[in-house]
Amino acid sequence: MSKSNSSTHPPEGSSHLGLEKPGPKSRSDLFISLTILALQGFGGVLAVVQRELVEKKKWLTNEEFVEQWSVAQILPGPNVINLGVMIGQRTFGPTGAVIALAGLLTLPLLFLLLLAALYSGVSDQAWVQSSLRGMNSVVAGLIIATALKMASTLYKNPVGILLSVLFAALTFSFVAILHIPLLYVLLVLGTGSCVVAYRKTVELDLAQQAVSDTKEST
Repeated sequence: MSKSNSSTHPPEGSSHLGLEKPGPKSRSDLFISLTILALQGFGGVLAVVQRELVEKKKWLTNEEFVEQWSVAQILPGPNVINLGVMIGQRTFGPTGAVIALAGLLTLPLLFLLLLAALYSGVSDQAWVQSSLRGMNSVVAGLIIATALKMASTLYKNPVGILLSVLFAALTFSFVAILHIPLLYVLLVLGTGSCVVAYRKTVELDLAQQAVSDTKEST
């Protein structure tokens, strides 16, 4: 009976589909970890999320983080909430998605209300305004450092490093320099990069299949 029970009830940390994947060990681990992550996300949320989920928790590899963050970024709503819900859904199904959402919003919302009440009383003070301006450079540094970490995944991208850099440069130029709305950039460059990635992946699969057939024939 004990063997039967253990085989029909997967461990808490396993994937909702029964696949063994790195992730939170329990629902409480998911809630607490995402709450701590959310409380750290002052401005440089991308840097915090990458460090917590990839480097410390190891719930995602760097490649998986880039892929899932890309999906989270094009979906409506805050990126980190979209990513947290995706991780919760992957690990514990619909209840995991709800727990992830609660972890990301509950304490940060209470803290935000308290901070807003305090800020309204000192917002016109020179030292407060100077402090906020000084934080801008720190946030920019965090984002640049995280971008450099994430750039290493381009070498494993089926699109190839040159085309990846080209798409990145075009995206930056259209959004930051030409001020084209992000939606239009995603529709054009996002669709184009997906088509290129699909074709490259098919070509790699066919090449690997050809090599495998050649080995079998010999």
